[in-house]
Amino acid sequence: MKIAVIAGDGIGSEVVKEALKVLKTIGSKFNINYEVEEFPYGADYFLETGISIPQEAFTEWPKKFTAILFGAVGDPRVKPNDYAKEILLGIRTKLDLYVNLRPVKLLDKQYCPLKNKTEEDVNFVVVRENIEDIYINSGGNFKKGTKDEVAIENSLHTRKGVERVIRYAFEYANENKLSSVLMSDKSNAMVYVGDLWQRVFNEVAEEYPHIEKRHMYIDALHMELIRDPSQFEVIVTSNIFGDILTDSAAQIQGGMGLAASGNINPESTHFRGLYEPVHGSAPMIAGKNIANPIASILSLAMLLQDHGYKKEASIIQGAVKAVINKGKVTVDLGGNCSTSEIGDLVCQEIQNN
Repeated sequence: MKIAVIAGDGIGSEVVKEALKVLKTIGSKFNINYEVEEFPYGADYFLETGISIPQEAFTEWPKKFTAILFGAVGDPRVKPNDYAKEILLGIRTKLDLYVNLRPVKLLDKQYCPLKNKTEEDVNFVVVRENIEDIYINSGGNFKKGTKDEVAIENSLHTRKGVERVIRYAFEYANENKLSSVLMSDKSNAMVYVGDLWQRVFNEVAEEYPHIEKRHMYIDALHMELIRDPSQFEVIVTSNIFGDILTDSAAQIQGGMGLAASGNINPESTHFRGLYEPVHGSAPMIAGKNIANPIASILSLAMLLQDHGYKKEASIIQGAVKAVINKGKVTVDLGGNCSTSEIGDLVCQEIQNN
């Protein structure tokens, strides 16, 4: 493994530091051969140089590295945060990381805000289309600043983009012996985009007759997610709906500090993808050593799994669960452990495994 690290802004550097600590521990114990190279891209670098991220990250990194471990970007000193979009969305789009995979797994029922829900009730994945929809930055303003102002935001969906992410969802279900895939849209209102998603979903589903195909409108899905999350196994949806849905799902699993993700291109044989916690840079708590590093550590576990280190990834996940089950948590979960303490505790669990 050759891993490029972009810690970014705010708490990004703090949580990534703990993930790298865990990588060092698991790598030493199981003789994993890896290299890490850290890069300074973020607000400080942008303010100093005017560069968000150099073009070589898009042209040379996929040849040189096998993955990117990412922290978070966003800084109140830089408005608008175009530099942050150029880094994260630039990597996603220019490296064609069209799948955003977000596991939603409750590790301890005491941290679930839904009453009477257990670890068995919250265990599914969201497959979010990652490079289309409103994130293409297409639109504009007419008569800006006047009472007659018009704002237009274009949402783009291609047949290729829709089909490949839906197919990935079915392949994921097939490989993991899951029984259903649910596609969510708003086709009762978004008739053209919805028609495309509906047709492609039905066509791809025919190739997987052993997997149940389900559909819910996105608003109904949010309601059902709160009422009974146990009914879901794989959910596939568009970029903007997936973005919103996975924040709600993160809360169900205990909060944003526990939510990991992978930005991947399943067809890529060398470069696996970009792995990042779902949370943002949280500048209001940066530098206080109170941020929750679990999401970053679990993102590292996803990175390892995608490199074939399934046993090691499972050990990290088990170590995280053991720490949480002992009530050793950061302030966001009602505890008093520091960021670095959580990293140390996870490493101790790995050593004792």
